[in-house]
Formats: sequence, C-alpha cells, structure tokens
Amino acid sequence: MNAFFEIIGLLAALLTTISFLPQVYKTWQTKDTSGLSLTMFIVFFLGIILWLIYGIYLNSLPMILANTITAVSSMYLIIMKLKHK
Repeated sequence: MNAFFEIIGLLAALLTTISFLPQVYKTWQTKDTSGLSLTMFIVFFLGIILWLIYGIYLNSLPMILANTITAVSSMYLIIMKLKHK
C-alpha cells in the first residue's frame, strides 16, 4: 500500500511541476515578463523552498523532486522579471 501512495505522490509531483514549465518556456522564448507578478513569484518561491525543506525532512522523493524543479523554475522567472522590467 505504501508503494501505491508513493506512485500517487510522484504522479502529483509530475503533473504540478509540468504545469509550471510552459510559463518558464514562454518567458525564456519571448523575454516578456510584463504579465508576471514579482510579488507573487517571490512569495511562491519562498513557499516552494519551505515545501522542499519539509520534503527533505520527510525524505519524500516526490516532494523533493517536484519542489527542486519548481524552485529552480520560479527563481528563473524572478530573475527574468528583475532583468526585463
């Protein structure tokens, strides 16, 4: 039963992380950040870092993978927002 929930966690991590990537790709391609809220992404990034710490504490592979990828992606968007004001 534990393996079932690990698969559920990995699937959830995959879907939520993948859903974020089109925004990162679009921003990378167009360099247009006018539609992005800097405040929202800073708060989001901090939340993701806390989820990552929690995932590390729980030794949860799905949480660690998803939040690492999302943290890097959101940090990229924050940097792009600051660079292309």
